[in-house]
Amino acid sequence: MGVIEEGAKKSSVLWLSLDRPRLAWHTWHDGAIYLVTGGGEQPLPGLAEAGEVRVTLRSKDNGGRLVAFEASVEVVDQAKAPDAVAALAKERLNAPDGTRLLERWAAASKVIRLVPREPA
Repeated sequence: MGVIEEGAKKSSVLWLSLDRPRLAWHTWHDGAIYLVTGGGEQPLPGLAEAGEVRVTLRSKDNGGRLVAFEASVEVVDQAKAPDAVAALAKERLNAPDGTRLLERWAAASKVIRLVPREPA
C-alpha cells in the first residue's frame, strides 16, 4: 500500500468525509489506520455506523493532497486488540487522565479501524 502507508505514518492527522470534512488524529498499525472517537475524544459523528469513508492524507511537507481513498470502517473490540489500542494511546498527546486513558476508552469511546482500498 505504498503511498497510503507512507502518508499515514508520516502525518499524525487525516481528513474524513463525514457530515462535513473532519480532521482527525490517528496512528498506522498493522496495515490499517486506527483512531478513537467519543468519550471526550475527537467527535467524528456517524463514523462508527458508516460502512465506508473517504480519507484524505496531506503532505506533511507542503500540505498538499497526497492521496485520497476509500476505507472500510470497523469498530474495534478493544479487549481483543490490545496492541492496536496501545499503539493508538501512545499517539494521544496531552490526555487529561494519563494512566486511566485506556479505562476511559473502554468505557466510553470507540476505537475505529480504517482499512484502505488502493486508489483507482
